[in-house]
Amino acid sequence: MKVTYFAVSQKVTAGWRGLFLLCIFTCFASLAFSQEHPFNGLNMNLGNLSKLSDAKSRSISPENFTGAKGKGALADPVKDKGKRNVANAANEARDLGTGWKVNPFIIINAGETVTIAEMEGPGAVQHIWMTPTGNWSFTIMRVYWDDEKEPSIECPVGAFFGMAWNDFSPLNSLAVTVNPGSAFNSYWQMPFRKKCKITMENINKDEAMRLYYQVDYTLTTVAADEGYFHAQYRRSKPTKNSVHTILDGVTGKGQYVGTYMAIGVNNNGWWGEGEIKFFMDGDKENATIVGTGTEDYFCGSYNFENKRTHQYQEFSTPYAGLHQVIRPDGLYTSQQRFGMYRWHIQDPIRFDKNLKVTIQDLGWMSGGRYLPQKSDIITVSYWYQQEPHSAYPKLPEKNDLEIN
Repeated sequence: MKVTYFAVSQKVTAGWRGLFLLCIFTCFASLAFSQEHPFNGLNMNLGNLSKLSDAKSRSISPENFTGAKGKGALADPVKDKGKRNVANAANEARDLGTGWKVNPFIIINAGETVTIAEMEGPGAVQHIWMTPTGNWSFTIMRVYWDDEKEPSIECPVGAFFGMAWNDFSPLNSLAVTVNPGSAFNSYWQMPFRKKCKITMENINKDEAMRLYYQVDYTLTTVAADEGYFHAQYRRSKPTKNSVHTILDGVTGKGQYVGTYMAIGVNNNGWWGEGEIKFFMDGDKENATIVGTGTEDYFCGSYNFENKRTHQYQEFSTPYAGLHQVIRPDGLYTSQQRFGMYRWHIQDPIRFDKNLKVTIQDLGWMSGGRYLPQKSDIITVSYWYQQEPHSAYPKLPEKNDLEIN
């Protein structure tokens, strides 16, 4: 027994010695990795919120157009009075002086395009807040990465933030929030290497608009495997052959991360039997990923119906929602309309060569048959990819962007 015990002890000792050496090796390897790849302040969450980094926080607003350190709230309500977009609240701040909310907003004249933010990289946009006045379909937001001439984001500002119908509804998700009274927030992480430029165009030729905004970003290292953020607007009014194309012509390597869809239906009955399809990496007639119905893709079920009230039930969750149901009021709001979103944050759709996304426009007709519909569908697609990106379709003209 003693001999057996001694042999076992030797084995146990050797086992612990090996485990100890493995732990030492792991610690040194982890330390070496952390020194070679220090935390860069991106991909923030509760799990890494306590981690310190060398990232530099900056913010651009009408009170600091460049985001430069120590250069905020410099407008003088006396000396700069009358200067548009320099001291727009000079009269209100006349008794308080410099530093007291002299220029909290900008004015974008009819037909004018204004660069609201421009920053040198490397870094990443981490949050955008804005509250635009006027018609949200007539203000076009564009974002350019590095030295590109064509924007990677081109979208009416209302649709980008899930408000395509120009009607406020609360939206409470991880990527986008819309809060009272018209507070638009984006938390999509948008890395860039050389520079970022954000413009706003007021295509309304009849009136100026006012814009309060803030772009929060960090200056930091950007890893080689970080893609660039893209967003594209499309509208079918009505759908052609009862199919709406959400995205097409995307080439390169990337991942699809979200869909916003607004739909106005021109017939009675349930309207959401259509299936979404993701054609990727050479798919032709048959897609690789196919959903089972519109409400299913947007993470609902059975017509979004509350079985007790027999009404559509709005919901807004971190990853998906039917956040907007516009009900006829018996007068000028005569059409029922819907807004919904689906963020692929935990399940991005990855592609290596190309991507096309479509959704069918189907309802019901007599005899338990599907009804090919002719709905008004607006979508915004969101994805990351390597640059350069393929050319976008031309944005619709003002009359075709208008909600009526």
